Amino acid sequence: MDRIDLFRIFSRVVECASFTRAADTLGVPRSSVSAAVQELESRVGARLLHRTTRKVSPTQDGEAFYARCQRLIADVEDAENLFRQTAAQPSGTVRVDVPGRIGRRIVAPALPQFLNLYPQLNVDLCMTDRSVNLVEDGLDCVLRVGPLSDSGLIARTIGSLDLINVASPAYLQRHGTPQAPGDLSHHWAVNYASPSSGRVEEWEWLQDGSLRTLPMQARVTVNGAEAYIACCLAGLGLIQIPAYDVRHHLDAGELIEILPHHRAAPMLMSLLYPHRQHLSRRLQVFADWLEALLRQQVRER
Repeated sequence: MDRIDLFRIFSRVVECASFTRAADTLGVPRSSVSAAVQELESRVGARLLHRTTRKVSPTQDGEAFYARCQRLIADVEDAENLFRQTAAQPSGTVRVDVPGRIGRRIVAPALPQFLNLYPQLNVDLCMTDRSVNLVEDGLDCVLRVGPLSDSGLIARTIGSLDLINVASPAYLQRHGTPQAPGDLSHHWAVNYASPSSGRVEEWEWLQDGSLRTLPMQARVTVNGAEAYIACCLAGLGLIQIPAYDVRHHLDAGELIEILPHHRAAPMLMSLLYPHRQHLSRRLQVFADWLEALLRQQVRER
């Protein structure tokens, strides 16, 4: 087997912490992955992986070798692409994961345009609101909204989502319209619990350049955007939501913006991908297209 292929297989095993998952993402038999790692260990004269029945992890030598492999793989990919014309049509499949609402309302409807521009590209579009492992799930990139954890991935800032405060006409008729943050203690909210941590988000707003927060009373707590909006439409309380996500409800008079001068801070949108010096041409064109699409669609109108 070619030496650079051995490096790639070893790196994938480290990233997946599993021979089986690495084999699945590479599309090769598990036996081939195991044989490749054994051959590599024999070549370098060191044990690179700790193997147990439940997990695979790099040894101290393996960690150092993994870091060197990443640089070597990136150098090889740079060399392979050095003389390729940037205008050449990219081909292959881009595997991407995006938040559910953004996927359904923005990305999926625009995909025909992207596929017409790049007829040799295919897209595997996953829509989740949970944390995913790019390597284990066989993804090229993920779009995430909000603060990022230190995941070791490369983050490309795509833009930001403006958040607004809204309520249904029925709710406001029953409870009145808050005119200032001080009125919120007399109102109900639909609480939102993070799907990953379960933590209930507090009400937020910017005031004099500082972020203020307030725990809201609520009779309903949800952990998904669909339910969050549906409960607000049903008159169960106030919510804070990306403006693009409820624009059609605002236009139809089904929701009304409140406290327009006391909004939460915009939420950062980031495209995450593995640590590589060189991105594949197909991922580059998809990332550029996605950034332009989101900047156009999520800005306030």
